[in-house]
Amino acid sequence: MRTTLTIESDIAARLKAEARRSGRPFKDIVNQCLRAGLVHERARTAAAHFTVKTRDFGATAPGLSLDNIGELLERAEGPDQP
Repeated sequence: MRTTLTIESDIAARLKAEARRSGRPFKDIVNQCLRAGLVHERARTAAAHFTVKTRDFGATAPGLSLDNIGELLERAEGPDQP
């Protein structure tokens, strides 16, 4: 199909450079890039969204904060050994 397309100058320069580098026709490079972009866009929109489910851990031991990962690991695994 033949159509008129306005391509921004920076993109056109990159497409022309790739055509020169690869020795392939400009139209082949444009079509390849459009195909790749469409596949990428479809994969990006098809990616499943996730939600974080919160859990109530109940009351913690006195003086224990769930916000201090280092302290929690030290209590669970023991102090670091040099």
